[in-house]
Amino acid sequence: MHELGIVFHIIRTVEDVAQQNKAARIRRVTLQLGEVSGVVESYLQDCWKWAAAKSEILPDAVLTVEIIPAVTLCEDCGQQYPTVQYGRTCPHCQSPHTHLVQGNEMLIKEVEAVEGDDAPNDTAL
Repeated sequence: MHELGIVFHIIRTVEDVAQQNKAARIRRVTLQLGEVSGVVESYLQDCWKWAAAKSEILPDAVLTVEIIPAVTLCEDCGQQYPTVQYGRTCPHCQSPHTHLVQGNEMLIKEVEAVEGDDAPNDTAL
């Protein structure tokens, strides 16, 4: 299960961003996850709950995941198509000369922080 290592990396990154921005607490982290990234979202969420609870600034933080659809480009006809539905063979010209243009990435899109311990206003970092 590599999801736990990924969660530890996300948490370290978020803690660094929070420290740089003097955020006392993190309320939400929004992660963009590629459809064919190989990360299992349910495992990621379970690991997040366990690891975030152990962090001083993330104990109740929610991990929101946005899926980035996988898209493949055909080098022969120039068409783009949904990777999961058609795989590596272009559905337009049947060429095997294709490559993935999006869908395997993982990006921290947004961190929602609370500025002070009792601050009512939220800040997106």
